[in-house]
Amino acid sequence: MIKTYFKKYKKQILIAIASLFGLFIIFILSVYLGAWGHMPNEKELANLQLDQATEILSDDGTLLGKIYINDRQPVPFDSIPKNLIDALVATEDARFYEHNGVDNRSLLRVFFKSILLQDESSGGGSTITQQLAKNLYPRKNLGSLGIIVHKLRESIIAKRLEDVYSKDEILLHYLNTVPFSDNTFGIESASKHFFNKSAVNLSTIEAATLVGSLKATYYYNPKLFPERSKQRRNVVLSQMKNYEYLNEEAYDTLSKDSLKLDIQQYSYNDGLAPYFREHVRLYLKEWLKQYNEKKDTSINFYTDGLKIHTTINYEMQKLAEESVQEHLSKLQQQFEESYGKNAPWLTDKDLIETELAKTIAYKKLKTQGLKKEQIVDSLQQKKEITVFNWNGKSKENLSTLDSLQHYLKFLNCGFVAINPKNGALKTWIGGINYEYFKYDHVIQSKRQVGSTFKPFVYTTALENGIDPCTYFSVAPVAYENLKGWEPTNASSKEEEEYMNYSMEYALSNSINTIAVKVLEKAGIQNTILQAQKMGISSTLPEVPSIALGTAEVSLMEMAKAYTTYVNNSVPATPFFINKIEDDKGNVLLENKQKEKEGEKAFSDTTREIMLQMMKSTINSGTATRLRNSYGLKNDIAGKTGTTQNNKDAWFVGITPKLVSVTWVGLDNHKIGFKTTAMGQGANAALPIFGRWMQKMNREKELNPVTQAKFETPSKEILESLDCNPEKRDGFFKRLFSNPDKKKSKRFKTKA
Repeated sequence: MIKTYFKKYKKQILIAIASLFGLFIIFILSVYLGAWGHMPNEKELANLQLDQATEILSDDGTLLGKIYINDRQPVPFDSIPKNLIDALVATEDARFYEHNGVDNRSLLRVFFKSILLQDESSGGGSTITQQLAKNLYPRKNLGSLGIIVHKLRESIIAKRLEDVYSKDEILLHYLNTVPFSDNTFGIESASKHFFNKSAVNLSTIEAATLVGSLKATYYYNPKLFPERSKQRRNVVLSQMKNYEYLNEEAYDTLSKDSLKLDIQQYSYNDGLAPYFREHVRLYLKEWLKQYNEKKDTSINFYTDGLKIHTTINYEMQKLAEESVQEHLSKLQQQFEESYGKNAPWLTDKDLIETELAKTIAYKKLKTQGLKKEQIVDSLQQKKEITVFNWNGKSKENLSTLDSLQHYLKFLNCGFVAINPKNGALKTWIGGINYEYFKYDHVIQSKRQVGSTFKPFVYTTALENGIDPCTYFSVAPVAYENLKGWEPTNASSKEEEEYMNYSMEYALSNSINTIAVKVLEKAGIQNTILQAQKMGISSTLPEVPSIALGTAEVSLMEMAKAYTTYVNNSVPATPFFINKIEDDKGNVLLENKQKEKEGEKAFSDTTREIMLQMMKSTINSGTATRLRNSYGLKNDIAGKTGTTQNNKDAWFVGITPKLVSVTWVGLDNHKIGFKTTAMGQGANAALPIFGRWMQKMNREKELNPVTQAKFETPSKEILESLDCNPEKRDGFFKRLFSNPDKKKSKRFKTKA
């Protein structure tokens, strides 16, 4: 019957078969000619340009972070270990070295299952070369014929790749492009992310783990699903055993080993030095714009794999961030407990309403025409959100109002350390958590500097011929021409009516009344000019209260100004990039900043005297806890600072090879520490420096920095300071003075 049917319809059947065959040929030609998507020719494939992450490196070449669209760091073939290649070939393409890019048996299986049986799970069949084609030219949604189009297209591209590249080059391109878990692209990025090492150093277990994750990067993510990842890893090890890349004994040992990760974050919000890395990104944006215009190039730092060699010291930065976390997590708890239920972020209605009105949510509702009461009511609706806490992120059911109050209470900080000899920045901490507090307190913020301004006043006095052993009365004075303004001191010891102190004692113990009197002798305008010579660029108010630090200045300016005391009186201009290279190693920018460039801000004699005075701050003044509590024996000079109403706490630490500046306070200027004991620089800011130095002292590689010694002061300098720190008024002066009568006078605005 079949024969009869065939004879009867032979012509029609042959025409149908020929038509189907013709359609299939046309279909293949349409794929070949690019009707279903771009088909690269061999010339294009021979000049592959992969997106590469720009790397931000520390001063020793350690990776600090990356700037990227796709997190990819291509490496050469000699950086690919054999165990990784063995794991990949055994698992993904056992006949890799035998085929020409396409495994025809697997391809036919996929074709017939997909077309004839409509089996969507047929998948597989892709060689490593075909997978490389897919990585280079991602698939698009093409409907029901998609799987066939993709397989044909990738097969054609794969054969072209095999004509252009050797097997080793194909493996290299594949491993440099393949996506791994956690949005990492390429083996080097994945190795550094999951194991904190370069791919060349991957162990067999680590290599098998990463290769195993390629089957389903989320499902087998070793960070999220360690047990599942381990099972898949053992499948890879089993394949390596089956294809004789591992012997039975090695397999048995490795398959029982536990999964050990060393996760390193290189996202914008996480990882080391995020505030600094953002500053680098912003700098690159502007610098490259000018560079491209000048050189007629089109370099893109998101995709072109630049290497930014910075001045940041990896170990110093890591230890500094640890110190900030350790100190502020404890101080935050004490801060909240000191206010209790009467905290301003909970009870100050005006403060809360003012800050609420600044939120995006409030402004959005206001544009919709809602009244204030309606907006506030709406912003009290609760929802689950993730918030920052010192013990980690947590999901909480909070309203916009709750969230505002939560973040209003946090103490923030800035910390920067600079090499005073050449201006190279060594650490940069702009805040407590970049993800939740984007504002950078190193470069963006300007706060009142408190007593850390006093050294500029004393420097001016010395430059204007005032002898360092000049004595000043500690007694408070009400200045008639300043509306009766009367500076006072925090310590009761200094309130002795008839006591006078030397400049060294007054500075090291931060006596306010004397600082104003020194300013009067030195001159306000002279002091402002002196501060500007030292590197202060912010506008300084011409008022007597400047002696107490009412001027608002950035941390970076303060760091620059203080370098003069250990850099031959010359302010060191801060810089943070040593060199910028392109992906081929060509140098695009190189900073050859030399030491001690620029004009002296003051005499060497003044510098030596000031350094001795600030050593006394550490040894016997307001910063003695560095010796007593932290046990530091390093050569250190410095100055503490506390502003009015305990809003800002400062500490400047000076060592022979580092100048560091620390600030601690709240972003909202209306909230301060409840007590001076808690909010003073010696308590709120100094401990960060103290912990940091303790940690650095334990690191032998940092000994050249931490164990450096100050220059030995000359005999003349020591003699100029050789006077009793205090002197009591004589008998007759005390006899004819009325201790109960408030002293008043006019402040001399010109010295």
